[in-house]
Amino acid sequence: MNQHLLDGHLVQLTAANSEKDTEIWATWSRDSEYARLLDTDPAMPQTLKQTKDGIQKWMESNRPDNFSFAIRTLADKRLVGLIGLWGMRWNQGDTWVGIGIGNRNDWGKGYGTDAMRIILRYAFTELNLHRVSLGVFEYNPRAIRSYEKAGFTLEGRERQCLNRDGKRYDVFNMGILRADWEKLTMDEGRKAE
Repeated sequence: MNQHLLDGHLVQLTAANSEKDTEIWATWSRDSEYARLLDTDPAMPQTLKQTKDGIQKWMESNRPDNFSFAIRTLADKRLVGLIGLWGMRWNQGDTWVGIGIGNRNDWGKGYGTDAMRIILRYAFTELNLHRVSLGVFEYNPRAIRSYEKAGFTLEGRERQCLNRDGKRYDVFNMGILRADWEKLTMDEGRKAE
């Protein structure tokens, strides 16, 4: 058994802490670029109370159809992001994944890639799922490259469904099957030898 199921090379997945994480999470809500990369909802800053309530609601949504985690660095246990599986269809063996790295200073450091590897391992080995899907905005090429690196494949697009500053963008639908993930994991293991 893997005693470090939720640990990666750079980060680990943990429960969010509404007391400890509220101020950091609220700061992220004030960054409209982060909000626009994360969600289609209008960007809107949150008060500390709204954020604390949101963290509690997010963590309470766990199981049986949702699994939500905080992303913390291994080095200093600092909160850097959020990741979760939701909309679980157990009879089909599939779910959706969402991820956000909150602080711009943490972007491009591999935290998201490492967290995605962990959540996929969790989805395919612990939850025994068959596929994981996600949606990503056309104007987020960094995320698209990261998802492709994690093994996701473009499966379709929702044309011009997102309006940002008077311009229409596509949402790309990507997915990864358990067999794709297993092959990628074996290939990475061979390269490491």
